[in-house]
Amino acid sequence: MRDETRSALKIVRRSTPVATEGSAVWPDHWPKVLRQVHAARGSISAASAMPRLDVMPHFSGLAMIETAVDLLESAIQAQKHIVVTADFDCDGATACAVAVRGLKMLGATRVSFAVPDRAIHGYGLSPALVDDLKALSPDLIVTVDHGIACMDGVRAAKAAGWQVLVTDHHLPGDRLPPADAIVNPNQPGDTFPSKALAGVGVMFYVLLALRSRLGASSVDLSTLLDLVAIGTVADMVKLDELNRALVLAGLSRMRSGRMHAGVAALMAVAGRHNATLTPTDIGFSIGPRINAAGRLEDMRVGIECLLTDDPGIAANLAQLLDSINAERRQLQSAMVESGDFLAETACLDESNAQVLCLHDPAWHAGVIGLVASKLKDKLHRPVIAFAPSGNEDGMLRGSARSITGFHMRDALALVDARHTGLITRFGGHAMAAGLTLPAANLDAFRDAMQSVGAEWLTPAMLQAVVESDGPLSVEDMGLQTAVSLRDGGVWGQAYPEPLFDDAFDVVSCRALKDKHLKLTVQKDGKMFNAIQFNAPRREAVGNVRLVYQLAVDDWRGGTEVQLLVRHLEQI
Repeated sequence: MRDETRSALKIVRRSTPVATEGSAVWPDHWPKVLRQVHAARGSISAASAMPRLDVMPHFSGLAMIETAVDLLESAIQAQKHIVVTADFDCDGATACAVAVRGLKMLGATRVSFAVPDRAIHGYGLSPALVDDLKALSPDLIVTVDHGIACMDGVRAAKAAGWQVLVTDHHLPGDRLPPADAIVNPNQPGDTFPSKALAGVGVMFYVLLALRSRLGASSVDLSTLLDLVAIGTVADMVKLDELNRALVLAGLSRMRSGRMHAGVAALMAVAGRHNATLTPTDIGFSIGPRINAAGRLEDMRVGIECLLTDDPGIAANLAQLLDSINAERRQLQSAMVESGDFLAETACLDESNAQVLCLHDPAWHAGVIGLVASKLKDKLHRPVIAFAPSGNEDGMLRGSARSITGFHMRDALALVDARHTGLITRFGGHAMAAGLTLPAANLDAFRDAMQSVGAEWLTPAMLQAVVESDGPLSVEDMGLQTAVSLRDGGVWGQAYPEPLFDDAFDVVSCRALKDKHLKLTVQKDGKMFNAIQFNAPRREAVGNVRLVYQLAVDDWRGGTEVQLLVRHLEQI
């Protein structure tokens, strides 16, 4: 894209409240840097920075939780057939595995799962999926990570004589589906204090409530926390205190080697090690391999990997997922390249540059979310990527990613209200959403979204910003600090990984594989190795300002530090 259509990245330093040394709320062995980083993210103590499971709000705050438990308890006692319907993504896959495993642990003897085919059934519990589920003769349908927008599908399931329990976390529309019970912290009237639970977290809470009802305190549901952690991180939900507690508990299990066979196999093919596992490893190595099945193949492969207890079967399934993910990466690369060209063309007309609505008939519907995300990060503006539905019905599927301050689902709702019938269906969150519309409506939809963008977006919102925790002294840039930062926080969405910025002298610089930048830099007489992956420039000289992560250099045996450069600018 032309330089004038991009906003120069602005470095903003976070305020750093003083985390008092020697205070009882901070352990003596925590470096001052770690305390300051947590304090800058709003944590007032080690207990809030690294929360334990005892901070979990009680399940009674979830609306309709007792009705949901009534359904499950009755189904278990009567040995009814429970069918869990999953979603295409990692959150849906892990939620499905948690549901199937947890229900069996709590006494259910007839539990199956089903996943819609993206091309045949569309999203979630659709009437087409209900038709296919009739062969299983279910008594109770339990949706995970979807259902709140599945009006027609829930209605069809009820017409077939089945009970329906919806567990979801997506924002509801004006109407709720006619399910027997809905557990969703974001539904109207719900008093549950955390609205950020992922779909897997909602299902885990349902199991906690069911265990309490059954008086089955001896059933150890904590064995499911590796799956809860993976789904929560992969879905990029806000890591509030509850989600950090769930992820930390799951990470602790995985770091000690207590994980399901499929998780261990996925870690092996990804080259990740138990003891040093981080949320970043989950988000960039484990989650994408599970997601790949739903994007290009059948998500049943990913779910089966998470459900098997046989290490040999798990290894085979993980290898298959790894190969699918490699194919996904190649396809994504080609699609992002095409998206770059389409974005540049669209932005030749500034009236099209507010909200980018991009379509290529060669794109794969399973990968457009990744394309939208990559372009949103690169161009710092809302992006909606469209691809053919895949079943030759003249429909397009869109995946949207947004920036802070532009609520994507609300924007789609406004377009839908202003232009009835333009969008066939939509749903999602503030930062990510999905929609379906006829291909013939794309131009009209693009115009409607541009109008909303012109009304809602401001120049300040389109200014790309990177937040820094400030400079580090040379004394603080050692291995001990790097390890404490790696292991001393649950970093992720809304609780970002520590980044620092400072001026350095470039000692040497070379390109790696024609896309990465390998540097040796100097500060106050000390040399540091640094690397910038997928660097926009191929050289750096003289004085530079780096925004970087202080990391353990695993390539050098984990005994040295390395600066992972997130942004580089010449001074």
